[in-house]
Amino acid sequence: MKRMTKALTIGALAMVPFAALAEDSSDPIVIPIHNWSSQIVMSNVVGQILEAKGNAVEYVTTDSQAVYESIRLGDVTMELEVWEGAFGASFRAAQEKGGIVDVGDHDAVTREDWWYPMWTKEACPGLPSWEALNDCAAVFATAESGDKGRYLDGPVDWLKHGQERVAALDMDFVVVNAGSAAALWAAIGAAEADKKPIVVFNWTPNFAEAVWPGEFVEFPAWEDGCDKDPAVGPNPDALYDCGNPATGYLKKAAWEGMQEKWPGAYGVLEKISFTNPQIAQMAKLVDIDELEPEDAAAEWLENNKDVWSGWIE
Repeated sequence: MKRMTKALTIGALAMVPFAALAEDSSDPIVIPIHNWSSQIVMSNVVGQILEAKGNAVEYVTTDSQAVYESIRLGDVTMELEVWEGAFGASFRAAQEKGGIVDVGDHDAVTREDWWYPMWTKEACPGLPSWEALNDCAAVFATAESGDKGRYLDGPVDWLKHGQERVAALDMDFVVVNAGSAAALWAAIGAAEADKKPIVVFNWTPNFAEAVWPGEFVEFPAWEDGCDKDPAVGPNPDALYDCGNPATGYLKKAAWEGMQEKWPGAYGVLEKISFTNPQIAQMAKLVDIDELEPEDAAAEWLENNKDVWSGWIE
C-alpha cells in the first residue's frame, strides 16, 4: 500500500501566510468521521489545514445521522458533507431545535439514488425509467431475491429508504443492504466481469462515475414533503414514492458556538468550497490508489495549493 507523509502538508501550508488566530480557543475542534471515503478525506484535509495554522483538532467516529444532534449540543464542532438527499431531514430537524448553523454550500451538486452501470441497459433497454426497471425485475434476480430483482442498497445506517421506495411504488424488488461502500464497489466490479445486470445505491460526487460509466434510475421527481407527507408524490398512501433530489446541495454545518470560540477557524470554514471533481479525486486517492485517509489528504493538499490557499489568507 502506498504511503506518504504528513510533512508534505506542513510544507505546503508553510508557504501560505496565515491570519493571526490568537483569539481562537486552544480547545480541540472536533471533526466527525463517517463511513465513506470523500467525507473521511475531506475531514482530514480541513483538519490538517486547521492544525497547521495553530488549532487543535480531534477526530471522532460518529453516526452520519446522529451527528447533527451532536453538533447541536456542541459535542462535535462541524460537519463538512451535509448531503441533501441523505441527511437533509436530520439537519433540518436539528436546526428546528437550535444550536446548529448552516455555514454555506459547496460548489458541488449532489445526487444519490438507485444506479446501474451502462452494460445493464443492454438487458433492460427501457432504462433509466423506473417503470422499465420494474418490468425488467427478473433480470436482476439473485439467490437472495428469488424470483424478484435484487436492489443493493447502502448500509443500514445510511437510511436510504430503499424498502420504503419499493413498497410505495409496488416494485418487484427485494432490498438487500450492503455492509459498506466497499461492498457496493465490490458488487459492481464482480458484475463487470460478465456484464451481469445490477442495480445499486450510488451517488455523485464519487470516484465510481469515472471507473464505471452509468446512469441513475429516474423515479417520479422529488417534491418537498415526499418524505413526510403521503399526499405528496404519486402514491397518496405512502412516503418515499419519489426519487431523491437530482441536483441536491452539499452543505457545511457547525455548532452555533464555533464562531465565538474559534472565530479564525470558523472564517476558514465559511470559505471552504469543493467541486464535484475535487471530491471525486479525494475519494479516488483512498478507494483506487489505496492511501490511508490522512495521507490522501496530505497528497491532495500538496497538489491543490491553488484551491485552498485563498481560504486561509
